[in-house]
Amino acid sequence: MTRSAPYKLPALTIVLSLTLGAFLSAPAAAQPSAFSQSLAAAATDDAVIADWYGKTGYEPLWTGSDDAERRQAFLAAIASAADHGLPVQRYDAVALTNALRAAESEGDRGRIEVAMTRAYLAWARDLTSGAIDPAKVDAGIVREIDRIDPQILLTRIAAGNPKAVMTWLMPKSPAYLNLMKAKIGLEAQIAAGGWGEPLAVTPVEPGDTGAAVVALRDRLVRMGYLAPTATASYDRAVQAAVQAFQLAHGLVADGRAGEGTILEMNISAGDRLKSVIVALERERWLDIDQSVRHIWVNLPDFRAKIIEHGRTVFDTRVVIGKNVPDQRSPEFSDEMEHMVINPSWGVPRSIIVKEYLPLLQQNPNAVGHLQVIDGRGRVVPRGSVDFSAYSARSFPYGLRQPPSDGNALGLVKFMFPNKYNIYLHDTPSKSLFGNDVRAYSHGCIRVADPFDLAYALLALQSDDPEAEFQAHLDTGNETTVKLDKTVPVHLVYFTAYPDSKGRIGYRRDVYGRDAALFRALEEAGVALGGVQG
Repeated sequence: MTRSAPYKLPALTIVLSLTLGAFLSAPAAAQPSAFSQSLAAAATDDAVIADWYGKTGYEPLWTGSDDAERRQAFLAAIASAADHGLPVQRYDAVALTNALRAAESEGDRGRIEVAMTRAYLAWARDLTSGAIDPAKVDAGIVREIDRIDPQILLTRIAAGNPKAVMTWLMPKSPAYLNLMKAKIGLEAQIAAGGWGEPLAVTPVEPGDTGAAVVALRDRLVRMGYLAPTATASYDRAVQAAVQAFQLAHGLVADGRAGEGTILEMNISAGDRLKSVIVALERERWLDIDQSVRHIWVNLPDFRAKIIEHGRTVFDTRVVIGKNVPDQRSPEFSDEMEHMVINPSWGVPRSIIVKEYLPLLQQNPNAVGHLQVIDGRGRVVPRGSVDFSAYSARSFPYGLRQPPSDGNALGLVKFMFPNKYNIYLHDTPSKSLFGNDVRAYSHGCIRVADPFDLAYALLALQSDDPEAEFQAHLDTGNETTVKLDKTVPVHLVYFTAYPDSKGRIGYRRDVYGRDAALFRALEEAGVALGGVQG
């Protein structure tokens, strides 16, 4: 696992030139039995720690006479836990420092040794792969999280340069460092009073003057979208600032402070801070190689992008799953393997039994655009099926829509085979792409510009991707086109994320997942910084 350049730590409030009492300057073997027995007793409830010290002959990592550099590097690192939005009390630098200072015996040293190792493993796990298990918070978050083997973590810190190990543990993505900076900035803003009083939810237009414009101006200044100014008119500078705000929040950038824009402006700095804290946790779950071409679908942003070396080379609007329990689009990563041109639509079982079977039981000729198929994929005449004889559980047939302009999947679908039966596809329902909030599907991702996406994917393996695609399309036949090289696909859910310049943009928590995640982080011990009690 690679890691980024080190984050610049804030000034530490604890003294790291620690002394543990005279016994620390003595050889570690001065009282081996007392130290070893105390350590072993303290580690009995942790098999990983007990096994490590058993194998290393109870050699200290933190409390020996030669461990000062390792100890100080670790305490300096965990002193920044709050900047990462992590639960400080799990690895409490102040508590460990006080325990070290108060140590008076080899028994104390053994207990502190285990406490520091336990804190180190917790810190390393949380920092590299997240402080909570997302699957326990929301079943729609099905991300496979790469946890580093604790034995590797212990081996690294025992044998490596301590400061280099702490750097290696840092998340690697540039987005993570930008989110950290945003968190610290928001905390400072909150401590200074936030963004001021909420605006009256009354539309304000370019050319307007008066108190409403002044209030809008002041909030834009405090939010960093407008340079300080004394204007009381909705002039071009104010209009440009409103547009910049709208772009950063996924709104139509018309420069008008309408009701929707004002409601977004009235979301407090504290609530935005929660989004950033959750985004930091989400980044810790990911391990994306930014140098590799990949597809990035941020569900709350309602957009799909192709990203190469950190640069967006393709961008389109999407429709995601409805905000109902069994239709929300899940979060996961996979590999796109092929596209299907002129696809047929095999209706998902859940849709068949919930939506179509009741209609067929009332009228066997209902949903006439769908074919009834048996278990071997053969078309079954409707007149031979007694739909009323079956329940949702016993219905033995499938339904399929043949290729056509009106097919639910449109004219192309993009496949990354997965157990959730989720993929990207065209749609005949184009009008939905004009809405700001686009959560209408049964879970799959509908793409506004599917042909352009197909051309972008084929460009790496075809001299004329448009002509190749069109040739397959013109046949009217269902055709599978394999990608010579699979493309990673990441379905993610960020309500706060930096743009290419590092500025954080915010989106609506359309499924309420971030609210649930923040509650879980709070329960784990994460606190909002800058909030005045």
